[in-house]
Amino acid sequence: MLVDGKIWVGTCNNTPICLLPTMANRHGLIAGATGTGKTVSLKIMAEGFSEMGVPVFLSDIKGDLSGMVRMGENTDKIASRLMATGVSNFKFATYPADFWDVYGEKGHPVRTTVSEMGPLLLSRMLNLNETQAGVLNILFRVADDENMLLLDIKDIKAMLAYVGENASRYTLNYGNVSKATIGTIQRAVAVLEDQGGDKFFGEPALNITDWMQQDEDGRGYINILACDKLFLNPLMYSTFLLWMLSELYETLPEQGDQDKPRMVFFFDEAHLLFNDCGKQLMDKIEQVVRLIRSKGVGVYFITQNPADVPMTILGQLGNRVQHALRAFTPLDQKAVKVAAQTFRANPSFDTEQAITQLQTGEALLSFLDEKGAPSVVERALILPPQSYMGAIDDDLRKTFIETSRFNGVYEAQTDRESAYEYLAATMNFGRPSTPAQKPAPVMAQAAPVATAAPATTFMMFDPATNSYVAKQLDTMSPVPGAQPVAEAAPVAQAAPVAPAPAQSMRQTVLVLDQATGQYVQKEMTMALDPATGKYVPVMTEAEAKAAAKAAKDAETAKTKEAQEAAKAAKEADAAKRREEAEALRDERADRARRNDSVLGRIKNTAINTATRSVVNSLARGLLGTLTGKK
Repeated sequence: MLVDGKIWVGTCNNTPICLLPTMANRHGLIAGATGTGKTVSLKIMAEGFSEMGVPVFLSDIKGDLSGMVRMGENTDKIASRLMATGVSNFKFATYPADFWDVYGEKGHPVRTTVSEMGPLLLSRMLNLNETQAGVLNILFRVADDENMLLLDIKDIKAMLAYVGENASRYTLNYGNVSKATIGTIQRAVAVLEDQGGDKFFGEPALNITDWMQQDEDGRGYINILACDKLFLNPLMYSTFLLWMLSELYETLPEQGDQDKPRMVFFFDEAHLLFNDCGKQLMDKIEQVVRLIRSKGVGVYFITQNPADVPMTILGQLGNRVQHALRAFTPLDQKAVKVAAQTFRANPSFDTEQAITQLQTGEALLSFLDEKGAPSVVERALILPPQSYMGAIDDDLRKTFIETSRFNGVYEAQTDRESAYEYLAATMNFGRPSTPAQKPAPVMAQAAPVATAAPATTFMMFDPATNSYVAKQLDTMSPVPGAQPVAEAAPVAQAAPVAPAPAQSMRQTVLVLDQATGQYVQKEMTMALDPATGKYVPVMTEAEAKAAAKAAKDAETAKTKEAQEAAKAAKEADAAKRREEAEALRDERADRARRNDSVLGRIKNTAINTATRSVVNSLARGLLGTLTGKK
């Protein structure tokens, strides 16, 4: 609820206690024991930000934040609270919201690529130690140096197997790569895949700007992430939210202090972010929290105890909402004392004592004032939310998802060529070894391997089935709908006449000759992919070496071109600086000449004036002598 453009959070002695929008990007903390009203405080602030046009992100662990899309209902408890807080113009309302879910069950899917996640955050998600994280970093380096994309779980698994088999090759250039460590990471990846990592990693990746939208009335959209299932894996939950903060930090430009934030991020169960957090990751978290303010983003941590947040982070949280804490044990009493010391003391009451006496819906509030200084802590009653208190049913949620502007944008997962496809197609890598089998015909229309295929039988791409099939052609002219063989294109196994297909075969295929525009015959080796039961074209060792050499030559030429361009730019810059220096010298010389001219005229004028004065004095003296006057 807004009052004079400020977010009205609670009242103290019928005086509104408000959060200033200009100070909202100084971050904040909502703390308190279970059942003390943290969720209500969160909803009040989220509603206020939405009303002033600021998009909001909420992690919904219990499901009750979904009620923000539904209008609130008047109850005896809300009526008594409105009377106690002295609110007269209170109106129930609904708020624009989009539902999201990593698993795609209770909202639009949220995905990112492995490369965007990066080795640091992925290591935390996999719960790797320092040595294992180092090997994972080597994997990313190898993929980057060899121009292989890391998009999904399949790419990570393929790269792990590839680097593990070629460990001796990469050890000298990147560092020690142990097969035992590779095996440990593979097991962690398998666990992550079972927990839904195959759904989280992939494309289309989330465009973070889609969360920074307003409705037709100028209200900011509230993005609600369903975390009831994601929260079962705390490491994945906390790492995912940290990734979002990092994406906001890397994507948004510098903004400085504005009238209101660009976006506000609420991080529920924030203590999970700091559990077993290494120094490198802690430094990254601290960096993001410190610097994201200048990007116009406010971060609000929700946790049970302020002591859950490290002091380096806690010192950056200027806006505080403290609900009741329990002090049953000596450790709890110490935590209460620490929480009380983080507030600017109010002489009218004992802050430490008040924290243990707060009732449900009551909190200690301290927000930054216009000058950025913490205000004196006040004991206040929290206002009730204007939206529905509770969760919505599945049918209503489904209706909102299906009518959302993002419906159909992220639902269908795509799988473009990346590290897995590259290794499988060009190196025949990662295929399980099988005992040698007696070659058998691959297709009903194709001749057995032992017998040469008819001259008019070719493997052609069929757009209708998205696979390669045997075609009878009378001429070698271009065939409508036919396409050249791509390295990673699957070749369908059509109508096998034997239960045991050949692991590989030489087959005549059609390849488009760019010089003539005609399709020509070419013998290629087709290898069976056991995973799909389809044949894919593979490169011979000579072809692979030629392709690698061509890629290396192209990279060398590109590097040389870049060096020459840099050299030319440097020379041009030097010439420009010389011209500017010469122009500056000419300007200074001209200015000196003008100054000398002016000074000369002044000097001559002064001399002339002095000469005339002396002559006049002598003349008057002589005239006085002649006339007898002194």
